Amino acid sequence: MTVASGPTPRLLTAGQLFLDLVFADLAAAPRLGEEHWTPAFGWGPGGIANYAIAAARLGVDTVLCADAGTDPLSRLVRDRLSDEGIIDGVRARTDWNLPVTAAINYDGDRALVTGGRPAAPLASLLHDAPVTPVAALHIDDSVSTWVRERAAHTKVFADVGWDADDNWDAAALDVLDGCHAFLPNEAEARAYTRTDDARAAARALAERVPLAVVTRGGHGAIAVDAATGDEVEISAVAIDFVDATGAGDVFGGALAAAELTTWTLRERVEFATLVAAITVSRPGGAASAPRLHELLPWLDAHPAAADTARFAFLRSALHDGASPFATPPRPAPRSPHPNQGVTHP
Repeated sequence: MTVASGPTPRLLTAGQLFLDLVFADLAAAPRLGEEHWTPAFGWGPGGIANYAIAAARLGVDTVLCADAGTDPLSRLVRDRLSDEGIIDGVRARTDWNLPVTAAINYDGDRALVTGGRPAAPLASLLHDAPVTPVAALHIDDSVSTWVRERAAHTKVFADVGWDADDNWDAAALDVLDGCHAFLPNEAEARAYTRTDDARAAARALAERVPLAVVTRGGHGAIAVDAATGDEVEISAVAIDFVDATGAGDVFGGALAAAELTTWTLRERVEFATLVAAITVSRPGGAASAPRLHELLPWLDAHPAAADTARFAFLRSALHDGASPFATPPRPAPRSPHPNQGVTHP
């Protein structure tokens, strides 16, 4: 993996890359033989690019490591990533084309159809990846050693993803050993932990990683810090929902970026919730993620979305055009997670 020259990245993103085609604001799913039109349409890089775009738009120098092809759609996606200012760590393969996903939004959620073949195991991309303070990975079995080796220098935010086989084997979470954070949605978290609610699932997952964050869509998020015992439950920002595509990834990208600040856990989760909420109020997945300078004007234009006190920390951080990501804060010493390196049954 060769990283293009440019600014020194502070966030590494790595995983499966797609081209996303997003169809939103549909009354219902099309039935066989029907054609539905919607003006709420967007397209752009998807998959791990959702993390990268969200963070880059917030002003964090971000490198993206992923496979792409040499086909026209791969070139289109790479051009868009370049336009976003994302540092190029993409590996171009002549034997593989970029998968394409159609996201169809209706009834408050979305269905996905993907054409193509999965990329190679992630480890083949990361053997010479740059060392960054924070990383966000669509993790797989191949990177377990890499994660443990990087744990002392890099806080890894991990997404395991949906279990297409519907087994939800807890042993699949052994890949989290060495990771700093795990960011499943509520359905995934409850399935993997065999628990009945999001808070119980977050607590169970905090036995595996220092930070467990369970996203709950329109119900907000729950975070548990294993080291301090802090538990934070955040309500969703009130918005007119349009498109759920990439919402969890955008949340994850914003939360990983917020790890570079001096904000509290509650403030970091509040920040990620706001960024994700603005994104789902517009069609197009991460292509609709807000830029840093948009956040305060958006809050001013939507006073019913959240009370003034909720985002007072953000107003303070962004006063006079300042950026909480501009100067790296002094890193705090990292204590190992009590169960780090333990193989779970």
